[in-house]
Amino acid sequence: MEDHLQKFMFSAAPVRGEIVSLHNTWREVLTRRQYPAPVRDILGEMMAACALLSANLKFDGTLIMQIFGDGPIKMLVVQCSSSLAMRATAKFSTELEVEAAKGTQIPFAELLNASGHGRCVITLDPQDRRPGHEPYQGIVPLNGEAGPLQSMAEVLEHYMRHSEQLDTRLWLAANEDRAVGMLLQKLPGDGGIVPHAGEHDADTWERVCVLGSTLSQEELLKEDPQTLFKRLFWQENVQHFAPASAHFACSCSREKVGSMLKMLGREEVDSVLDEHGHIEIHCEYCNQRYEFDPVDVVQLFSANDVTVGITPAASQRH
Repeated sequence: MEDHLQKFMFSAAPVRGEIVSLHNTWREVLTRRQYPAPVRDILGEMMAACALLSANLKFDGTLIMQIFGDGPIKMLVVQCSSSLAMRATAKFSTELEVEAAKGTQIPFAELLNASGHGRCVITLDPQDRRPGHEPYQGIVPLNGEAGPLQSMAEVLEHYMRHSEQLDTRLWLAANEDRAVGMLLQKLPGDGGIVPHAGEHDADTWERVCVLGSTLSQEELLKEDPQTLFKRLFWQENVQHFAPASAHFACSCSREKVGSMLKMLGREEVDSVLDEHGHIEIHCEYCNQRYEFDPVDVVQLFSANDVTVGITPAASQRH
């Protein structure tokens, strides 16, 4: 099953859309870390949404989506580059694992916004960002005008409406096999209308949103994107663009870990060695393990060669 994102534009009005389906990319995340079903499904929905939002970036760089929760789920992070290279991770309480094992159904708001202090942060980090220039960052609470938001789709629709001033609708779903989503977005003014498309149709936005609302999560997970598109928009005049492929990629390396240890300083690093006999760092995204023994540390602070001591993630127990 291919992992790809398909962009399209409605010819009669400034409305664009995207459909994404992640299988291998999502499975790469799940083979590296095991998550309780409630965490897994929300993280998968977030991963599909991150791909959808990053597809509209106007620069080479990375979109970082973070949810900081004040419930059993403490943090969710997804990163997606402009080439759709993706990675994701989550932190959650041990109590949630117990409840999930019992099959307890916990509402979205209780998982992430139990006390009303959860927030969503989206960061846009251009690859060519100049030193001293901070990346763009938008922050919104996990509360809407009517109270706590009830799904990942609602959170990101709320973000796009208040941070980007764009009317956006999202449909998201995930399970142990796939993370999928569809985005519809109303563009400002007349931007995006296909030339010579005919008269402007003021009802297009409302109509396609109603059509999208007929989608269930079960249907999103069951059907391939082409089937969904044909079922929903077969009567619409739509321009399709070349699909883009997504893939899993982690940017961690032994060199980066070594640089981090150097920033801590020799005294701090030696204190960890005295206590544990070695230093072990796990990447939160890919579960790669980097180990530094006393000899490695001596070499680290006296040379640039830090290429030994890596344990491949595939050979680890999770």
